[in-house]
Amino acid sequence: MKFFRDISLFHKKRRSKGATFIIVMGITLCLITMALYFCDSMVLEYRAAENNIEGMQASQAIEGARRYMGFILENADNPGFVPDPETYVSEKVPVGSGFFWIIGRDEDTEENANIPGFGIVSEASKLNLNTATRDMLEALPQMTTELAAAIIDWRDTDMDPSSGGAESEYYLLLDDPYQCKNGPFESIEELRLVMGGDWEVLYGEDLNRNGILDPNENDGEESPPSDNADGVLDFGILEYVTVFSREPNKQEDGSGRINITTQRQELEALLRENFGQERANQIQAQTQANLRNIRSVLEYYLRSQMTLAEFSRIKDALTITDDETINGLVNVNTAPAEVLSCIPGLDQETSEKIVSARKEKTADDLESIAWIAEILENDQCIEAGPHLTTRSYQFCADIAALGLHGRGYKRELMIFDTSGEKAVVLFRRDLARFGFALGSSVKEDFLKLAEE
Repeated sequence: MKFFRDISLFHKKRRSKGATFIIVMGITLCLITMALYFCDSMVLEYRAAENNIEGMQASQAIEGARRYMGFILENADNPGFVPDPETYVSEKVPVGSGFFWIIGRDEDTEENANIPGFGIVSEASKLNLNTATRDMLEALPQMTTELAAAIIDWRDTDMDPSSGGAESEYYLLLDDPYQCKNGPFESIEELRLVMGGDWEVLYGEDLNRNGILDPNENDGEESPPSDNADGVLDFGILEYVTVFSREPNKQEDGSGRINITTQRQELEALLRENFGQERANQIQAQTQANLRNIRSVLEYYLRSQMTLAEFSRIKDALTITDDETINGLVNVNTAPAEVLSCIPGLDQETSEKIVSARKEKTADDLESIAWIAEILENDQCIEAGPHLTTRSYQFCADIAALGLHGRGYKRELMIFDTSGEKAVVLFRRDLARFGFALGSSVKEDFLKLAEE
């Protein structure tokens, strides 16, 4: 009996040890699982903290870019003209531990390039939504006749819809109803509220608004946006429009200009002071009969038959309006052919000639609007003149920023106004939601840096 009791006791001890082993293994497994979980959580927390730090670095770089561009614009050698890109840096500029880029447009950049152009953009190189006529709007790429009419109705003060347009009667029937504004546009994004302002019409294939054809913008229906995969970037309307273009109606030294249509005595004194009585009489003889009907300074230049050198001496002193500011003029020195072809008297072929010709001009040549008379016929100059300028006082700085290791992406669009004593930010908008805009080359550079 003792033998059997010993055997039974032995088996009980073995079962007890086996159960203890299983319990210990279970506890160990739980501890390992918890350790792995917390380790993974800590890795995620570490990465999140690192991304947060690089996000702060990028934010500081954005603010650094704002101050930097404000300084550049305030201290430009030639106020009222686009700063020479050689006088400032706009690509991978270090600020603390972050970097910023000013995303711009480069006329010579190939459409299939994998990196955008860099630099500030003149707002006067675009068509102003608040001053452009319906015909001018309809000439924009991707524009529809209905949207052009609706834009006019949105900004005018009456409640009567134009042909094809829309007033409050239309907007109040939408699922989320609202009134027609009947006032000026305050931003180009406001077009999303206007009848016909669909995503594809406004943004085209340039989903991230960086001016280059990114891979997802050339793959058909595989990924947004919807594109035709033809290897050519089709811009939307937003590429060509603004609400900020205006220039002060005064000379560079701050003094008033002479209205050539009404201030005849002041004009005569200006001509006499600069050219002498005899030459002043000759110029006046050419313009006296039509002075009140002249619609632009460019037209006055043509009718006066002054030489280019003569006109350059007095160009800044002349105007055809008493308004303190002149809104919506298009800068013939910076506007792309697509915008120039919207101007009365110009077409796509003529606009391309202008763009080609200005590349051969010096900065001094481009200061006077008279240079355009070398390209256009007189009747074209007279028709286009009221809409053209050679000056820019508002500039777009599309600022993208990254942290030290290429993370924490931030992007803000800022509109600077230089028409006063200081460069001030009129408008700023977060554009990070549109996606990465610096091109594949920048990503590759940071990846290589991380591998090293």
